[in-house]
Amino acid sequence: HWVAHWLSKSAADDYAYDVLVAQSTDGGKTWEAPVRPHTDGTPTEHGFVSIYPKGTSTALLWLDGRQTGDEASGDSAARGMTLRAAVIDSKGNRSLEQQVDGLVCDCCQTDVAVSSKGPIAVYRNRAVEEIRDIYVTRFADGEWQAGAPIADDGWYITGCPVNGPAIDADGDLVAIAWFSAANDRPVVRAVISTNGGRTFREPVEIATTRSSGHVGIAIVDRLSVVISWVESDKRGTNAINIRGLTVGGIAGPVETVGRSTLLRIYPQLARSNDKLILAWTDEVGEAVEVVSIEVPILGFYER
Repeated sequence: HWVAHWLSKSAADDYAYDVLVAQSTDGGKTWEAPVRPHTDGTPTEHGFVSIYPKGTSTALLWLDGRQTGDEASGDSAARGMTLRAAVIDSKGNRSLEQQVDGLVCDCCQTDVAVSSKGPIAVYRNRAVEEIRDIYVTRFADGEWQAGAPIADDGWYITGCPVNGPAIDADGDLVAIAWFSAANDRPVVRAVISTNGGRTFREPVEIATTRSSGHVGIAIVDRLSVVISWVESDKRGTNAINIRGLTVGGIAGPVETVGRSTLLRIYPQLARSNDKLILAWTDEVGEAVEVVSIEVPILGFYER
């Protein structure tokens, strides 16, 4: 069962676009007609999608701007971005449509994983006082539960930092990484749960000082995870770093595995069998291309 999603302009406005989702049940040979997970029909922003399987259907969470209205013109009905969810079956039928959170950060990527206790998602919340911390929500009893902060960072920022969290899960083991710059102190943190995401241990600081976030996380085995992030270096480039973390909260050495000259990059980290795969964008000649590397898991902590 393959799933693809992309954005499609819905009006001339810069931030007017919809999410389209297409599914294939024959390994990508043929695809069903794309459908929208949202039905509001407003010329507003929809995106930052996270997908997970739900039986033979596809479940999604996304940032939905249907309530934002025209804030620039002083529209009295304009409100903030929301987090919404839905399930689309193989025929394109929608179900379990839900508003998960009525006020979230405008453009920070969401993420989702499936643990032994079910789906669990992370996102950057937005309080009316403009505190934008990372929240976690679990799918239980047929719906997404109210989100709760994973840590009390207290990051006050009046605009979106475009810096979402990352999550991975394997059975009872759940790991989350995120970036914060509360009190003008940039830091990458991670937390681990060993009971399927019901409770989490104390956050561990993974990186500070020059960190700019854009994190990834992958579970290596039942005892450890790897976190990736971006860090500005003295060369004026962005370094892509990785660091291991044990379930017991012990962080390993920092390793720089790549660099990019682009101002902003969003590396993607995933595990594939006995290796980690990292991909990001970089300037290659006069073009911008996707660069990827493989990092063997075997002996990672002896590197």
